[in-house]
Amino acid sequence: MAQIFGDFIENLPPGHDYLDIGFSASSRPIKQRWRNNRLSAYFVADYLSTFLPVDDDDPGSDRRQEECKGAVSYIANELLENAMKFHSPNQQHPVRFGIHFIEDPEVTVVLFATNAITNPMQDKYQSFIEELLASDPEELYVHQLEQSAEEENTHSSGLGLLTMINDYSAKLGWKFEAIGNNPDAIAVTTLVQVVV
Repeated sequence: MAQIFGDFIENLPPGHDYLDIGFSASSRPIKQRWRNNRLSAYFVADYLSTFLPVDDDDPGSDRRQEECKGAVSYIANELLENAMKFHSPNQQHPVRFGIHFIEDPEVTVVLFATNAITNPMQDKYQSFIEELLASDPEELYVHQLEQSAEEENTHSSGLGLLTMINDYSAKLGWKFEAIGNNPDAIAVTTLVQVVV
C-alpha cells in the first residue's frame, strides 16, 4: 500500500508534454555520476525553455526565462543527486527522473525522481518529511544549517529540499510504495511543483 505525503500528484494529467529518463544507479560509483546529474539537470532546463512563452516586445522576458531555467536546473540537480545518493545499492530498480508541464491555470513545471530505499531509510526519511511539513521552512532551514555545521559527516540535512521551498516557492510531495513482492525494497518518489 502506498503512503503519500505533502502535495503529491498521483496521476499527472494526460495529454501534456513530458520527459522521462531512467538511470542504472548501480552501474558506476556515485562520484562518477555527479557530472551526469549536472548535465541531465541542464538538459532538462534547456528542454523546459522550449515550452516557455517568449514575448519579443517584453524586455524582461529573457530574464524570466533564464530565472526559470536556473530554478529548474537547481531542482533537477538536487532531485537527481538525492535519488542517486540515497538509492539502495542492493536494488536493481532504476532511478527514474522526469519533468511534466501542466498549464492549468498557470504553467507549472512538475519534476520528480524515483529511487529504491530500504525500510530503515524509509523510516528516517518519513520522519524528516513529517518534521518538514509541520515546521516553518525558513526556521527549519536555519536549524538544519546549524545541525550540519555541528555534525561534519551528515549526509541527510534536507537543505536542498528546504531551498526549493524557500527560494523557489516549490510545493513538494512524496510517495512510498513497495517494489514488487519484496517487503524490504521501497520505491520513493519525490515530486516538486514550481510555477514558472
